[in-house]
Amino acid sequence: MRPYSPSLRRARGFSLAELLVAVAIGLAILGGLSAMFVKNIRTQGEIDKAHRQVENGRYAIDLLAIDLRNAGYYAEFDPGALSDPAALPAPCAASLADLKAGLPLAVQGVDDDASGLDCLDDVRDGTDVLVVRRTATCVAGVGSCAPTTEGGPFFQASLCNNPTELDSSSVDDFYALSLSTANLNRHQRNCTQTPNSGTLAAIRRYHTHIYYIANNNQDGDGIPTLKRAELGSDGSAPTWSVVPLAEGIENLQLEYGMDLAKDGVPDATSANPAGANSCADAACAVANWRSVVAVRVNLLARNSQETAGYEDSKTYTLGLNADGSENTVDAANDAYKRHVFQAQVALPNPAGRRMP
Repeated sequence: MRPYSPSLRRARGFSLAELLVAVAIGLAILGGLSAMFVKNIRTQGEIDKAHRQVENGRYAIDLLAIDLRNAGYYAEFDPGALSDPAALPAPCAASLADLKAGLPLAVQGVDDDASGLDCLDDVRDGTDVLVVRRTATCVAGVGSCAPTTEGGPFFQASLCNNPTELDSSSVDDFYALSLSTANLNRHQRNCTQTPNSGTLAAIRRYHTHIYYIANNNQDGDGIPTLKRAELGSDGSAPTWSVVPLAEGIENLQLEYGMDLAKDGVPDATSANPAGANSCADAACAVANWRSVVAVRVNLLARNSQETAGYEDSKTYTLGLNADGSENTVDAANDAYKRHVFQAQVALPNPAGRRMP
């Protein structure tokens, strides 16, 4: 028989008290690690939401800035030769006559009131609307530019010096604007003095873009979104389509730099040029909008998801009102985090044509 050894008795296991202490210590460590893990997950979630908010805000600013820098671009045609329209064209009006009336106005806006704009849907109350008019910077069907088969409207700038085009006494002969390609009959420099001779001028798509803030990205989702109504054509009639651009954009406020001295440099600013400088009639309103050479963009972006335990009771300043007072927006005391994005955008096409 094997002799008894005290070491064997000590190696038989732990006592109940020892096991309970070990389990308690393990649970405490596990609880701490779990709490740290949950906290890290929440922190990472907030970081991700902040990143999406910043990306959406910057993306929205960049989209607006790019379009504004091309506002009033009509290839070789200078709209400075056009007379002022009798009244401001309605932003959603898209007949051929309305499009031609809007050519001199590279940008146009609506200050805090989108009532009557039937081409827009679900517009958020108290936000601005921006209209940008221009042609595409590329020639239709060349390179990555969409072909004419995808629809218009279309624009041609004449380069032909003959009596029916650039030598005509009517500025309307200097260009062609049409809902289809059927009436595009302007020519290149290789024309002769004979009407309708030479190579047809380059065809560009004519753009009217209307930017606005919608209450929802998709129906009923409650996510405010920057959207754009885009003018198109089925060949015989104008059409509008709305494209969502950046979700979480809650407010858009705009200020316009006007060049009243006609030297290409803004010397007055207003959120509503139509009523600036004691403007009291349609002719003054048109002249003020035509003098716009810069736009200050103010955006308020919010997270698309709420933050637990957070309450936003801040007041945000989005530029100035038409009367010169600060344009302040109160948060809704909700759990969404917000951030203001701003940019000053020069309009090189209208400004450059006004420089001495």
